[in-house]
Amino acid sequence: MSPRRLLLPALAASALLLVPATSIGESVLVPQGQAGASLDFRIIIPPIMRVIENSHPLQLDTSVAGEASAQQRLVIQSNMKRGFCVSLRRAAPQLGTWEMQTAPQSGVQLSPVADGYRLCGTRPGHYTLLLQHRFGTGEGRASALHWPVQTDISAI
Repeated sequence: MSPRRLLLPALAASALLLVPATSIGESVLVPQGQAGASLDFRIIIPPIMRVIENSHPLQLDTSVAGEASAQQRLVIQSNMKRGFCVSLRRAAPQLGTWEMQTAPQSGVQLSPVADGYRLCGTRPGHYTLLLQHRFGTGEGRASALHWPVQTDISAI
């Protein structure tokens, strides 16, 4: 074998050994305690208002006296800073009187409005609301009515 053939692989191998040496010039040795870096993290949580449950009977059975009552369970989860409001409106115009009650809870306000009721949660959180509805349908009206309340939820 010629000395040239032996020299070529030796030169190629030595050239490969020199490649990592080029990165040494870019690194810097910092004495202990003098290194500094800052990170700026920003976590953005989108506003969420989720109705987990809105359960109520599909139909109301009226009594002989022309009254009907039912319970509505409303479970809402919200991270809105100022809260949310639920508007409960009469969807069946044939109903006479309508009364609604809920157990007093911290951060929840119930108020009557012209066409129904307004229930507002004033802070973020998980709300489980049990709403007791009482309807006066008047005597001689239909014995079974479809659920007569329309529920709309909005952010404050």
